Amino acid sequence: MNDVLDARTGVKDTLPTVLGYIGIGMAFGIIAHTNGFSPLETLLMSLMVYTGSGQFALVSMLPAGSSLLSMFMAVSLMSARMLLMCMTLAPKFKKEKLAKNLWLGFLITDETFALAITKLNYTKGKLNYDWMNASNIVAYAAWTLAGLAGCLLGNLVSNTKALGLDYAVIAMFLGLLYLQLITDQSLKIELQLIMIGVTMVLTYIGMIILPASATTIVVTVVSCLVGMGIKHVYFK
Repeated sequence: MNDVLDARTGVKDTLPTVLGYIGIGMAFGIIAHTNGFSPLETLLMSLMVYTGSGQFALVSMLPAGSSLLSMFMAVSLMSARMLLMCMTLAPKFKKEKLAKNLWLGFLITDETFALAITKLNYTKGKLNYDWMNASNIVAYAAWTLAGLAGCLLGNLVSNTKALGLDYAVIAMFLGLLYLQLITDQSLKIELQLIMIGVTMVLTYIGMIILPASATTIVVTVVSCLVGMGIKHVYFK
């Protein structure tokens, strides 16, 4: 990464994450094919719904005859963490028009959010529409095309885990976390390491006692509060 904030750099910065979208996107397409969805239906769902966990839920709930309300609530809860991400990045785009901000909000993903947070360390806390939009478009295209490919190849590949593609997402986030640690000069590395440990423990506990759809949001909020307390007391 560097401090350039144009569309070409946005594409370049996002390309290393594409393998993660391909692995999970193909898995979604295969599951959609298994549940009776056509390639066109799979493509339209990725284009219009565009939420990984929500789409996995929908391709199971629709064939089962679930009500529209239950599907709406399930997808909304699974995607609620995006509100936190959008609110975190929103101040960086306050000079942009509402339509542009809504477009960026629709396309934000876990991966592009993590990339944006890492990019801030190189740009002195600045982001712009061109870079963010290019990053989002690359992710959008990769996810959509991977889902379509998975559906088309559903008869040939029944288990993407056998290919090891599911680990691509984990490896990608580990790489982004490493970049965050070595480039963020605003916080001491000791504090960051402590918070990584705290977040891991809270996530483990949350997965045991909380619904899966609420774990991310609750752990994020609690971790932020704990981090603020630790920083105030021990890292003034």
